[in-house]
Amino acid sequence: MAATVGPKLAGGVAFTYPDFTVYQLARFFIVVALEMQSVAVGWQVYEITRRPLDLGLVGLAQFLPGIFLFLVSGHAADRMERRKLLMLCYAGFAICSGLLLRIAWHGPHAQVGPVYAVLVLLGVVRAFSGPVSRALLPQLVPEKHFPNAVAWNASVFQAATILGPAVGGLTYAFFRGPSAVYLAATLTSVAALLSTVQIKVRSKPRPQETVTLRTVLAGFHYIGQKKLILGSISLDMFAVLLGGAVALLPVYAREILNTGPWGLGLLRSAPGVGAAAMAILLAHRPLRGRAGPTMLWCVAGFGVFTILFGTSRSIVLSLIFLLLVGATDMVSVIIRGTLIQLGTPDEMRGRVNAVDMLFIGASNELGQFESGLTAHWFGTVPAVVLGGVGTLVVIAVWAWRFPELRKADRLSGLSEV
Repeated sequence: MAATVGPKLAGGVAFTYPDFTVYQLARFFIVVALEMQSVAVGWQVYEITRRPLDLGLVGLAQFLPGIFLFLVSGHAADRMERRKLLMLCYAGFAICSGLLLRIAWHGPHAQVGPVYAVLVLLGVVRAFSGPVSRALLPQLVPEKHFPNAVAWNASVFQAATILGPAVGGLTYAFFRGPSAVYLAATLTSVAALLSTVQIKVRSKPRPQETVTLRTVLAGFHYIGQKKLILGSISLDMFAVLLGGAVALLPVYAREILNTGPWGLGLLRSAPGVGAAAMAILLAHRPLRGRAGPTMLWCVAGFGVFTILFGTSRSIVLSLIFLLLVGATDMVSVIIRGTLIQLGTPDEMRGRVNAVDMLFIGASNELGQFESGLTAHWFGTVPAVVLGGVGTLVVIAVWAWRFPELRKADRLSGLSEV
């Protein structure tokens, strides 16, 4: 337990709590594993089919389980011991990586169908891991240091998204296939599981409640009452859904920027570099005011840089624009994460986070499907540019529809709105 922290250590005060440190180590391992794996899956699927639409299906296969399971997963996170449930999820990730390794042993004769089947299973595990992981976080640090914990939580996540794709792409290229990547992902997932075992914090006793339709939908009810939360979550969902270009990076790497798996790894890492830099900056220099307008302007920047990336033919410029895409997106991530966690009672954090994870899944995995579909219809470059334009339209509509976003000032007081 942390005591008094000097000014020089204030920027990293969350790491003075041992359970938070171990939690971040485990989270770093699991995100590295999943990011390595995502590069291999994307490149492998595109090599088999050579169709952008199939890259969209990769995201859809992982998103659909969350639609059907988010209510169950939220209740599980609120009724079970969160540490043990998280351990089961990390074991599930290791199993999924092992199954992909088994499929990859077929080499050039591998079929895309079994890969999609494993991705559906991966989506089931993610439906449970997201809410319970986020619900566990507030138990690891006191409320006064929680904004710092959120910033570092985002920083660790982005550091993993930087390392994971780069290692995955280089490993794929060096070993000329996905098998080594899937093996590494399996071992790294096991490391995450073993790290989670070291967490000492146990879930706080929560009152038992009868499972009814009202309790199951409590997360929706809470978010619906908090207009600022609803506006920030839905803004992020639609902006990223329309402006997400990550699903099409294999096409950009191979056909537009004329690079290979190593280039794809760099492109996948670039948004994480920008996001990590922004998260570290906000950890040391937290937002003091005008949080709402800052979020709106940064999401608008996300749309603009997406458009610029879509029109780039230089890998250097593309990397720069992707860096800025990640940096601008991170601002809304920090604000939304602090807002939801501090404004939600512990006994229903699982359900509220399950709803939020559904929104995030819609913006990420469903966004991949949207990108693949529009690329199939209009072409890769027009799909990315139109997505960026759509993000700017969403910003204008949300700024008008949710005046709470325009008026939100200090981050520390947002949870009461």
